[in-house]
Amino acid sequence: MTLLLQVSDPHFGTERAPVVQALRQLVQQQQPQLLLLSGDITQRATRRQFARAREFVDALNVPQVVALPGNHDIPLFNPLARLLRPYANYTEAFGHSLENEYENEDVLLLTLNTTRWYRHIDGEVSDEQIDRVAARLRQAPADRWRIVATHQPLATPSAEESHDLLHGHEKALRCWAAAGADVVMGGHIHLPYVMAMHQREPVLPAPLWVVQAGTALSNRVRAGAPNSVNLLRIESAGTTPRQLLVERWDYSGDGKSFELVATEELRTPAPP
Repeated sequence: MTLLLQVSDPHFGTERAPVVQALRQLVQQQQPQLLLLSGDITQRATRRQFARAREFVDALNVPQVVALPGNHDIPLFNPLARLLRPYANYTEAFGHSLENEYENEDVLLLTLNTTRWYRHIDGEVSDEQIDRVAARLRQAPADRWRIVATHQPLATPSAEESHDLLHGHEKALRCWAAAGADVVMGGHIHLPYVMAMHQREPVLPAPLWVVQAGTALSNRVRAGAPNSVNLLRIESAGTTPRQLLVERWDYSGDGKSFELVATEELRTPAPP
């Protein structure tokens, strides 16, 4: 089994110290093997904020870390830097690759950079990115959970959030489902939820879930959605139906810990 911790939208520069400490305790208790940072790591993409984020990640001591940038991770108030070197501070802290992958016997995780210097908030996935991810998904063994992570969401639970959808989301969902994707993960809107897209969109050729995370550490929480993270317990069982548990952990009202508040079980048919 692989335990994946999704930390999204920590917005270093707006982080809450008690929440930071509580998340450290959760990691010590659960011992995830894989950490996914799904964007908006900082609030204003400064070197100092990225340094704090890197220090936090290193202190967690999770064996594997996979990161991707969000719209807050490129400069907003420095137009020249945004145009010429938008990822300079990000890459200094988290490496030069903006799109990474991780694979073991349970899971293939692919990340995509959906930020664009010419878009302030919205994200975009290009045809080239869609096709490249689809090709990689088709190469993965059939018994492996195949996950794609972007920053902006590919589906939202209501029309009120639809303006935040990733540009190109419809084609991406169709192509990736056909190529074997099981889960698409993201953040951006600080709202945690799990959606079975094959139930909402019957035209999809295979089961596909959207898993979204709230803001892990920031004071920029939404009403009714406290600081939260996702833990994914991923099992690949060969010829038996595969199982993935999505656990939502919220920062508790006592101000000391994260607590398990919801669990969703995802199952896919056994491979042929």
